[in-house]
Amino acid sequence: MASALNVSVVSADHEVFSGDATMVIARTTEGEIGILAGHEPMLAILASGQVRVTLVGGEKIVAEAADGFLSVENDTVTIVARKAELV
Repeated sequence: MASALNVSVVSADHEVFSGDATMVIARTTEGEIGILAGHEPMLAILASGQVRVTLVGGEKIVAEAADGFLSVENDTVTIVARKAELV
């Protein structure tokens, strides 16, 4: 099995999602980005839009996120948004 990502999506007042995933797709101010295990470290400004997470078991979740940042380091993806909720 391929390595998993540890993913956290949080807003100003609560944690929206935390768990293991195989892929994250998010919209940044530079365009949409896909993240898999082994991704290079990065910090990006999050644009308003959907964050799509494919869980290790294949299930997919979608969160609507408004403005914030996305950080990737050591197979850990952290998304901090001004406002976020599962859809």
